[in-house]
Amino acid sequence: MQIQGHHLSYCSNIHPGETWEDTFQSIKDYIPKVKANLGIQGPFGIGLRLSNQASETLISDRNLGEFQKWLDAHNCYVFTMNGFPYGEFHHSVVKDKVHQPDWSTVARKEYTLRLFQILEALTPKGQEGSISTSPISYRHWFGSETERDEVLLTACEQLAEITAKLHQIEQKAHKTLHLDIEPEPDGILENTEEVLWFFKNWLIPKGGAWLVEKLGISSVAAAQLLKHHIRICYDVCHFAIVYEKAEDTFRKFQEEGIKIGKIQISAALKVGIPKDPKEKQFLQTKLKPLAESTYLHQVIGRDKAGQLQSYTDLPEAIAILNETDMEEMRIHFHVPVFLAHYGDFSSTQSDIINVLEEIKKHPVCSHLEVETYTWDVLDKDLRQELSSSITREMDWVIKTFEK
Repeated sequence: MQIQGHHLSYCSNIHPGETWEDTFQSIKDYIPKVKANLGIQGPFGIGLRLSNQASETLISDRNLGEFQKWLDAHNCYVFTMNGFPYGEFHHSVVKDKVHQPDWSTVARKEYTLRLFQILEALTPKGQEGSISTSPISYRHWFGSETERDEVLLTACEQLAEITAKLHQIEQKAHKTLHLDIEPEPDGILENTEEVLWFFKNWLIPKGGAWLVEKLGISSVAAAQLLKHHIRICYDVCHFAIVYEKAEDTFRKFQEEGIKIGKIQISAALKVGIPKDPKEKQFLQTKLKPLAESTYLHQVIGRDKAGQLQSYTDLPEAIAILNETDMEEMRIHFHVPVFLAHYGDFSSTQSDIINVLEEIKKHPVCSHLEVETYTWDVLDKDLRQELSSSITREMDWVIKTFEK
């Protein structure tokens, strides 16, 4: 659907299923319900998540044709895809495996190219298409800068290859498609400054050199192509966890010519840390049920002086609560966006409100995607029938955006 000049949907990674058959069944089960619940009469956009396995099945002309017929029959369209989780994403231990394979691998490149082939076929004429992807790799896999730099070099060359393909599509099909790197805590790219560093020191010089050699273009033209087709997925939850403000990030990116391709609307947990030891023990008790085994729940704490401290997962942060002088922790735990409070804790919902207010004044992209995928591990009191849960999320975003 379109709202305030933006395309809005929810990310279908909320639905379990790694095969195309399961993915398509979830779309058929839930998209019409959500659309009807919201009272949408016109076209309804879909944020499509495909595993590698599902993409290999959907790529066939027969399956693509069948899906396109369903989209046409239900007045729906695909404008964005989530190409971050490659493999299984529900009902198994995901943790840091969500980053596998990373951008140093041919598997990640081929998966992404396949997604773009599908997106090119599905995207309506005149409609921009986006795919979000991983923050290059997971930083704790590398024991040295040398190991990390080898990954970065390969990643830049493969991103340049993606850029060349997207440029070819734009020239032939007149469709603008872009790959949106999604910074997240403990990714190689985690925050605004690291994105700026990556573009300046790696993507433009290293990826640009690849394009100059392969396409025979100037370094200036190569940089323009890279910044046109490689963009940033601004996940509100992720940037809230690192305590950054949207207006500052948007301004810094604009100054460097870095585009935002998609905004994922999501909220993190925000926890105030008491000073009293007994209250800290009570807080530990409250946090322990959230330290579940499926997803990584990275934590970044902040002290009175504004210094940040990172923890790779929630159990690590819980263990140091008794001795910490932090005043606040933010936890990578996608709570429902319509909640300002989650049980005894707060959420970073205010960051979503700030983002929506900011893009009404200064639009930075046209793609918005609600991404709450943790319903299976949320408090049981919050769970409703899934289409109702999705509707409640979407409805809150629509009403907040239209204020």
